[in-house]
Amino acid sequence: MQTALSRGERVQHGTLIRLLHIFDSLPNQRTTPPPTSVFRHPLSGPSPASYLGYRTPEAGLLVSRRANDCQISPMSSEEGLSSTITDWLFINSWWLLLPFIMLLVIAAFIVAFVLLLYMISPLISPKPLKLNGAHVVVTGGSSGIGKCIAIECYRQGAFITLVARNEAKLLQAKKEIEKFAINDKQVVLCISVDVSSDYSQVESVIKQAQEKLGPVDMLVNCAGTSMSGKFEEVEVDCFKKLMEVNYLGSVYPTRAVITTMKERRMGRIMFVSSQAGQVGLFGYTAYSPSKFALRGLAESLQMEIKPYNIYVTVAYPPDTDTPGLAEENKTKPLETKLISETSGVCQPDQVAKIIVRDAVQGNFNSSVGPDGYMLSALTCGMSPVTSITEGLQQIITMGLFRTIALFYLGSFDSIVRRCMIQREQSKAADKRE
Repeated sequence: MQTALSRGERVQHGTLIRLLHIFDSLPNQRTTPPPTSVFRHPLSGPSPASYLGYRTPEAGLLVSRRANDCQISPMSSEEGLSSTITDWLFINSWWLLLPFIMLLVIAAFIVAFVLLLYMISPLISPKPLKLNGAHVVVTGGSSGIGKCIAIECYRQGAFITLVARNEAKLLQAKKEIEKFAINDKQVVLCISVDVSSDYSQVESVIKQAQEKLGPVDMLVNCAGTSMSGKFEEVEVDCFKKLMEVNYLGSVYPTRAVITTMKERRMGRIMFVSSQAGQVGLFGYTAYSPSKFALRGLAESLQMEIKPYNIYVTVAYPPDTDTPGLAEENKTKPLETKLISETSGVCQPDQVAKIIVRDAVQGNFNSSVGPDGYMLSALTCGMSPVTSITEGLQQIITMGLFRTIALFYLGSFDSIVRRCMIQREQSKAADKRE
């Protein structure tokens, strides 16, 4: 056995010496070591720059190269394991960094893409409508948001046609609006008609208005009414009435102006919906469907008239301090009041400025405040987008806003549950008495 081992070692010595001679004859021997056999010597030895080692699996020996001398020594199992681990870490360290490098590349690409979209967005957005000298028809313009929209347009030089049922309120609104004139040529025309009852009457008054003030440049459908109550407590006729006023009251005036707008290849049509037209809430089983219907009408209509350079805007105002809200609060269920209080009450002039701005720009969605922006992003679905920036914001914020909305829905369900328990406890107490 002793003799056999010595003979084996001599064979290995001869093999390794020949390998070293071959390495000496190769150029750049320090930078191009044999494949699959390179490793760095443990740190206990000389620096890596002057000490390179090569492992030969056949011999199980460590061949070290220090400057110009060679030495051969048996490689222990610990040294082999250490060198193997060192080789693995060295090779795989680049793979560990690869995900971070990819993230940086993706982040840089996204930033560049967003900047590009921001730069080209004005090129594809609708050209803003100039209100100075434009003819604006406002239905439901005798009070509330409608009157404030008329004032905002009049401030910018528009000619106004107010349409509503109550003639006395119309004349009062006319006096208020005329205070904001910016030139002597501006006119406020008042027409008393129920826009939800007879289409022929609506068509007739629109023609009358166009004969006096010219073609309609912007139509604001703001006529509407609201009521709240539990589903089984709402009179059946109320469902029909709300659909007639809130939905057909917008269909008829729009139908009356659309032909002229197509001929002129320009115009704006605005539908004033509600946040209750984006999310169904307790107590609005009659009101919400009539406002949701406006969204469907607006999306379908926009696809038809966009080639004619006519743009539709749907406004979703929150609870606003108007006579209509005061009337609604008289019969509003407790659950509905508590849910509505989570978003607060806005002032009509503030709401009107935002709505007019969005309509002039040709934006499809018009929202007020952070809650309104979140609801518009959450419910955008397949709605038209007139700005790439807006579409990109919706994509990015959808997941976050959905998470926040789940907390809101949980809070609303909790309110309804607490009110139900209190009501049942109150009934039980009354029976005991």
